[in-house]
Amino acid sequence: MATAATVRKTALNEAMRKAGGKMVNFHGWELPIRFEGILKEHAAVRNSAGVFDVSHMGQLFVTGADSFKLLQKTNANDLRKAVVGKGVYSHLLNEKGGLVDDIIAFCLALNRYLVIVNAATSEKDFKWLLAQAARMNVKVENKSDDYSMIAAQGPNVPKMMELMAPEAVKLPRFAVVEKKLFGADCFISRTGYTGEDGFEIISPHAVITGIWNQVMELGKPYNIIPCGLGARDTLRLESGYLLYGVDVDDDHTAYEANYGWVVCLDKGNFTAKDILLKQNREGVKRKLTGVALTSAGVPRPGCKVFRNGKELGELASATYSPTLKKGIGTGYLSEPGLKPGEPLEVEIHGKKVPAEVHKVPFHKGTAFPKG
Repeated sequence: MATAATVRKTALNEAMRKAGGKMVNFHGWELPIRFEGILKEHAAVRNSAGVFDVSHMGQLFVTGADSFKLLQKTNANDLRKAVVGKGVYSHLLNEKGGLVDDIIAFCLALNRYLVIVNAATSEKDFKWLLAQAARMNVKVENKSDDYSMIAAQGPNVPKMMELMAPEAVKLPRFAVVEKKLFGADCFISRTGYTGEDGFEIISPHAVITGIWNQVMELGKPYNIIPCGLGARDTLRLESGYLLYGVDVDDDHTAYEANYGWVVCLDKGNFTAKDILLKQNREGVKRKLTGVALTSAGVPRPGCKVFRNGKELGELASATYSPTLKKGIGTGYLSEPGLKPGEPLEVEIHGKKVPAEVHKVPFHKGTAFPKG
């Protein structure tokens, strides 16, 4: 665990403090948990625009003649989907079929990829890819210390980007464009971890404050506000997005996490394919399942889940949903065939509270396909 002396600060730390951010230690980084309040920040992103400092996220660059070969071998998803200018969400696999990390891999050019990784796992991911790259003609670089990153999220953000980077507004979801901002080479992607439309800007540290200020200025007509980790968590859970180290880790597979759509079994050989093939054919014994309270209460991670008096597991992620106005969570339950609407109970402070199985995502924002 990082001590006070080793906690890292992003290049936007001073800007976050000036904006009123309540700072906390998040995986060794000092980041804002909230500014004006989680509920207000959550609503801003769902209804208009909010912006996050996500500079703790990592950036790995994979280049060389075997760059595609390496990523295709180590990932569950099919990297053929990541044509130039496009990216894919994927699970970086270990030999057990568990997740080294969940990542987004963007193809910047032929034999040149940008891989976005989680804060706590950037060095782990880097070492794993290096080990898998032995005897391949490929270069793997961890440049996480060289870049800052912000995420502007919400249905009105594309209107802001029309003025800042019109080429980015033409991007489909999970696409990327390289652009100079404030004289520096930057990357703009369109993914989002909130369920709403939005963009991420990755830049050298020297220009990120200028970019942040410009985003805040362009967002004034839409009442944009800075947002912290608290709103980021409520937004991502409503949208059914995984949090590495909480919902998934080295010991859980994509099928167990109910993310089987990430696994492309027909793409040829890849790490742990035999294990995932067996799970796809035979099913799993535990599955990450959506749960919603049917009465008052706020569930928390670790709350036990019951069905007909039998303990099925516990919640991995859980919170109050500002959109649904009730408690929600996801947890690995030992009855993987449960259907939405089936009754459950969640134990909160020693009391069993009525709940039910709920489909995930709990809420679909503007980033989700229509229909």
